[in-house]
Amino acid sequence: MALFIIKPAHLRCAVRAGRLISELRGRNTLCSDRSYTTDGDKRVPKIYTKTGDKGFSSTFTGERRPKEDHIFEALGNTDELSSAIGLAREFCIDKGHTFTHQLDKIQCVLQDIGSNIATPRSSARESHMKRTKFTAEPIVDLETWIDKFTEELPPLTSFILPSGGKGSAALHLARTVCRRAERSVAPIVRSGEADPDVAKFLNRLSDYLFTAARYAAMKEGSEEKIYRRPE
Repeated sequence: MALFIIKPAHLRCAVRAGRLISELRGRNTLCSDRSYTTDGDKRVPKIYTKTGDKGFSSTFTGERRPKEDHIFEALGNTDELSSAIGLAREFCIDKGHTFTHQLDKIQCVLQDIGSNIATPRSSARESHMKRTKFTAEPIVDLETWIDKFTEELPPLTSFILPSGGKGSAALHLARTVCRRAERSVAPIVRSGEADPDVAKFLNRLSDYLFTAARYAAMKEGSEEKIYRRPE
């Protein structure tokens, strides 16, 4: 699956995501390094387009909306979530954790979520929706991973504060960003502008990140900080 960045200030990448999504659905590879430039075209594309200089950006369906629109707010939050997970992943790699491939896949799924959000159903054609449809399959993956972590973890008997080493703390931070992303996506899903499974995935992802944080701390032998009422 290809990586492409979705930012409120740079939505043309989301448009590229929409164009590629139908091809990517049929692949089993996670993050391909294939080049999508035209064969023989050696021109280097510019990173800036200047189309957003007046405070507007385009959705995948071609709508021009203010950058503070709820669509771009949600896109920014999911992009920030992917960045937070990427940072946590680097810490976890340093410690030799074996679940970092799960974080890779989650980041790619978040790109698909961005494509879905960037395609508001009220202005989407059938071809748009076909390319950016989001299904429940990634949710099943999260639940499977959570269950496997939980089988090894000690029972949760107290409130845990973000702690347990750098990887664990970074996963907790990603969890809080995930909750914000979920809050910003919820009204879009309720209005029918995005697939319901987008909200379900983000809700389950916060549970995954919490459980993975605990798992990382346990594997490292790092102490988790337990909440105690201040004296």
